[in-house]
Amino acid sequence: MKIALYIGALLGVALLVTLAVRVDLAAMVHVLTVAGWPLLWLLPYRAFYFLPYALGWRILLRGTENARNAGLGYLFWATTVREAIDRLLPVASVGGGVIGVRLLRWRGLPAPEAGASIIVEILLTLFAVYFFFVVGVLLLFHGGASTREHSRLLLALLVTLPVPLGTAWLLRYGSRYLIPLVGENALSAGVAALDRAIRATLSRYRALFVTGGLQCAGLLSGAFEIWFVLRLFGHPVDWRAAMSVEGLTQAVRHIAFVIPAGLGVQEAALIMFGRTFGIDAELALALSMAKRLREVLLGVVSLLSWQWMEGRQIHKDWRARG
Repeated sequence: MKIALYIGALLGVALLVTLAVRVDLAAMVHVLTVAGWPLLWLLPYRAFYFLPYALGWRILLRGTENARNAGLGYLFWATTVREAIDRLLPVASVGGGVIGVRLLRWRGLPAPEAGASIIVEILLTLFAVYFFFVVGVLLLFHGGASTREHSRLLLALLVTLPVPLGTAWLLRYGSRYLIPLVGENALSAGVAALDRAIRATLSRYRALFVTGGLQCAGLLSGAFEIWFVLRLFGHPVDWRAAMSVEGLTQAVRHIAFVIPAGLGVQEAALIMFGRTFGIDAELALALSMAKRLREVLLGVVSLLSWQWMEGRQIHKDWRARG
């Protein structure tokens, strides 16, 4: 995994440098200057992304022992930490989930149920991103893109369809086939408990539906973000263009999860899909820089707050042992 991350980082940097060389950087900086300080509104607006995810996470945890100890405010903060870890650290977009379990354990929630809530949430994210990918493709063609130009998107649509469905099936029924193969004693009690917790969570269809809907609302907030930023840049687009570009860009970033922070990938996707709606390369890069500025500023604050909480927890554990 470390080798894959290093290779992914090198590829991302190479792609970003290539894009920077091919565009007019002075024009990109001018676009950012035109927008000015109103871009900082992206920071508080990001709450409309984190809040639906925190609400969905809380729904998945409902009925879990000590779930009341992890209130909405705490889950909101934990969601920002998970996002910052996945976006800013070289963890292949999985480190945030691991830390999420740890943060729930601090509040006394059982490890199996905590892990199950995050695993199921990630699964629902796959479905939500895939749904927005489909919507993005349809809106892209509606915006005037030729089928021939983006034929690979249609191929990707068909190829990736089994991924969320197969993952859901394996999580729900995979243990029935795994246990006879490896033997009942080969699975630790912890793994067996996690499997039971996952299957119990997946059987709560209403909670899954509501949580999935909330995640879609969070992704939809990203489309409004694109709409807002492009208006600040003096290049307004309609909601169809914003949804298409955001949905396709998020899908590409999830596919290229081994590239830390989607470096270069996000920029290339915005350039490739944005041109269908009249967004030139300089505008696309300026849009990406605005999103990354918000990502870094919020992410650093979340990471620092997490480290401060880690220090408090270590001190608390030390005092308990003393």
